[in-house]
Amino acid sequence: MTPMNDKEFFTQLFRAAVDAADPERTIASHLPPKPKGRTIIIGAGKGSAQMASAFEKAWASKYPGSPIEGLVVTRYGFGAPCKHIEIIEASHPVPDAAGLVASKRLLETVSNLTADDLVIALISGGGSALLPSPPEGMTIEDEIAVNKTLLASGAPISAMNAVRKHLSTIKGGRLATAAHPARVYSLIVSDIPGDNPAFVASGPTVPDETMREEALAIVDRYGFDLPQSALAHLRSAAADAPKPRDAVFNDHEYHVIASAGVSLEAAARTARANGIEAVILSDAIEGEAREVAHVHAALAKHVLAKNQPFAKPVVILSGGETTVTVRGKGKGGRNTEFLLSLAMDIDGANGISAFAADTDGIDGSEDNAGAFADSTSVARLLAKGHDASTYLNGNNAWTAFNAIDDLFVPGPTGTNVNDLRAILVR
Repeated sequence: MTPMNDKEFFTQLFRAAVDAADPERTIASHLPPKPKGRTIIIGAGKGSAQMASAFEKAWASKYPGSPIEGLVVTRYGFGAPCKHIEIIEASHPVPDAAGLVASKRLLETVSNLTADDLVIALISGGGSALLPSPPEGMTIEDEIAVNKTLLASGAPISAMNAVRKHLSTIKGGRLATAAHPARVYSLIVSDIPGDNPAFVASGPTVPDETMREEALAIVDRYGFDLPQSALAHLRSAAADAPKPRDAVFNDHEYHVIASAGVSLEAAARTARANGIEAVILSDAIEGEAREVAHVHAALAKHVLAKNQPFAKPVVILSGGETTVTVRGKGKGGRNTEFLLSLAMDIDGANGISAFAADTDGIDGSEDNAGAFADSTSVARLLAKGHDASTYLNGNNAWTAFNAIDDLFVPGPTGTNVNDLRAILVR
């Protein structure tokens, strides 16, 4: 048994997971050789400012006196102190004008380079929204509308990013092509199930084989209601993205330096150090948050009742990125939605508690990373005059957990390897 309460236990697991993905721990071992020419740093994502800060320290330690320059864009409030790399803040998860300016400046930063120059790209999740750069025929308002539709759809992140990268002049490897003939070396913190670097932040420096025809098929499959300008672009050859086999990418390198799998292993080690066995279901779970919760809850209740397939006490861990199909107008994110659904399933099942949080420190659009839940959550809500099912049906899980003081608010973490879910069965 743990010598602490469940909230403290879960918080320890979260800290271990985040620390394992800390850029200061991972970047120093992934530095490229110093180039003959300039060293330009670019980047985008919710963890990219902290990556830039860590990169400056690591570079100065390995190559004292070797100059660097550049800029990265991150979410408002996610900045970090840098001496040589400019930090721009913009809106996430919905783009804004500041992101549009940042995209333009990034493209300008990598223009007019030579084959002797090196571009180092610091990419993390969230870059898709932070890099609006609509193609000819589309406006920033169109791109905002596209993002709102995608976010409310419940589609997996890989499907959303396949569409995004064909409606952009910077995503889908286009930022790297703009840097040609300079070499591009990408360091990536993955928030994508499966860790495909081409899908992190819609791959601004990493091309993939996805074609615009596939993007159109995704639009049809999920019934995305996109602006006519976006549909017209997807139907035109102008939407075609560069492919990995293009010669411009011949000497480029891509390194995933942090991922959900590594962070889950760190959380598992921390649990075991506290006397609790840990099992990892998967680091790449996707699906509707409330439905994924049903499966997790059923497994936890089976362990509680029959001590199978895992012996108690045990913490069941999983990672990946669930989705939420927005039907209501409430506050919340995928982690709180997962937990509220799970709380309803484990209501009265004494001995089960749970935690879910986004490792970047933000779940959805509020200031919490996630929340805590247990077998008493629904009853405590009811005692305050609140109905859990009403909140769940209205996508209002944030309000539910706020009412019982069970939100988890760690603040920005400086990294982003997606969600950590932990269910403790005593």
